[in-house]
Amino acid sequence: MSAGKLFMKKILSIFKKGFFLTLGAFIAGFAIDTLLAPNNIIDGGVIGISMILSYVFKYNLGLLIIILNIPFICLAFTKMGKNFVIQTFFAIFMFAVATNIFHSIQITHDLLLATVFGGLILGTGVGIVLKNEGSLDGTEIMSLVISKKFGFSVGEIIMTFNIFIYAASGLVFGWEKAMYSILTYILASRVIDVVLEGVSNSKSVQIISEKWDEIGEVLIKDLEIGVTYMHGTGGYSGQAKTIIYCVVSRIELSKMKEAIKSIDPRAFISVVDVHEAYGIRMGKRIDKT
Repeated sequence: MSAGKLFMKKILSIFKKGFFLTLGAFIAGFAIDTLLAPNNIIDGGVIGISMILSYVFKYNLGLLIIILNIPFICLAFTKMGKNFVIQTFFAIFMFAVATNIFHSIQITHDLLLATVFGGLILGTGVGIVLKNEGSLDGTEIMSLVISKKFGFSVGEIIMTFNIFIYAASGLVFGWEKAMYSILTYILASRVIDVVLEGVSNSKSVQIISEKWDEIGEVLIKDLEIGVTYMHGTGGYSGQAKTIIYCVVSRIELSKMKEAIKSIDPRAFISVVDVHEAYGIRMGKRIDKT
């Protein structure tokens, strides 16, 4: 590939990333300013602290978000690299702009609606930003550094940090609003996972049975499911085992279970969600490893 094409590809990649960082930041800003903040429902982390301070001292929310995130951005520069810092600062800046654009809009006064839709929309926006290698909240950066230094998990640190934030929210806005805020955080976290990992539609299946050859034949010939045979050893018996491995859709899974149980009711079946699967599925070919 020529130098010109490489340059254009890099420019397009930068514009694409910038577009999605802006989109995610504006979606999150919309959720904060039209649904959550007007109803005194907060998010966790730096954004939550900013929302409390903005309410108490009447400071501009967007400006507070930028100022409070600066120490964490500086920390990220030494720990996570220049590109992440630039993308994070850009996303936070656009998020601050969005909070000012949507500031005068309030969609609903219903606390439950604000909580549910605020959490869903906020999670979508934050997920888009994270998927494009940026961040809207310095809490995660701080948690990564602390986890490496003291051995706590990132989730434990963020949860501990948020306990104090939601406690402060309860003192400022009332405990009912604090409970709605926690519900918003839970919903947003789940949506972020969906945006980052996708909705799981495929299942990874491992089957252990003495009748592995019969089961494999039915899966391949009757159900047209590609399988791989793997060799293992029983930990208790010490006997050689043949394990059938395959990836199927949700629809195929139920039919496959019925077929396996009809051959060997005692067969061991392990099913795990697969968030992404690549490559060509082989319908009538047996791969042996």
